[in-house]
Amino acid sequence: MSNTFNELLESGAHFGHLKRKWNPAMAPYIYAEKNGIHIIDLNKTVAKIDEAAAALKQIARSGKKILFVATKKQAKDIVAEKVKAVNMPYVTERWPGGMLTNFATIRKAVRKMSQIDKMATDGTFDNISKKEKLQISRERAKLETNLGSVADLTRLPSALFIVDISKEHIAVAEAKRLGIPTFAIVDTNSNPNFVDYAIPANDDASTSVAYIVELMCKAINEGLGERKMDKEATAADEKEAKNSKEEAEELAAGLKIKGAKSDEEEGARKPAARKRTTAKK
Repeated sequence: MSNTFNELLESGAHFGHLKRKWNPAMAPYIYAEKNGIHIIDLNKTVAKIDEAAAALKQIARSGKKILFVATKKQAKDIVAEKVKAVNMPYVTERWPGGMLTNFATIRKAVRKMSQIDKMATDGTFDNISKKEKLQISRERAKLETNLGSVADLTRLPSALFIVDISKEHIAVAEAKRLGIPTFAIVDTNSNPNFVDYAIPANDDASTSVAYIVELMCKAINEGLGERKMDKEATAADEKEAKNSKEEAEELAAGLKIKGAKSDEEEGARKPAARKRTTAKK
């Protein structure tokens, strides 16, 4: 815990917004005020990080997807880089309205990308004009920018992790409407009650965002690792059960053959015994 506290301190996670910009709901997480700026209580931040990390780990272990949302300039590249490493979807460009509440339309747009890719390989591009080809290519590039990072998201995510809930209020509202659990880095100018797992911290400093997102990704990676181990253990148990069943069947078949042979031998001995008895008379 002390290590996490020190790392948060070094990353500037304790710096909140100006006092006049604060949200009163953040009062429990504010340690003090210095030079007109609120200072966040990092002891509470550490506790909230542990709580969020444990929950995200379990979601990842169950094989479900967590969608990361961070469109602000100082966070987008960091989130894209770190989240890509754990193979989770993310939105770092403009949040497409209806991303969750109108998910079918988003999936339709993603399928359009696949159709354009197919056109490029099946020879369709050879039969259209250069102007049409350029228009389609531009459309593909635009779709890739906005939706490329969620192309593998075939169903609604099981959770959202958000950087700056004030900026991403539409994403928060959509998740809340659908009952999707929300995790977020919440600064002193936002209301932590809007999300299920609020991590009080500076959401403007790239160092603060990078450190917290890295901890979340580490927890997700651990969950994925445990899921892999669970699968391997299950496969090993199934294999052992199958082998035991085969051995039992082989043993049963062997006993059956042995029993059949015993019956044959018994049957062969009985007539001989009767023959001897007749000869004696």
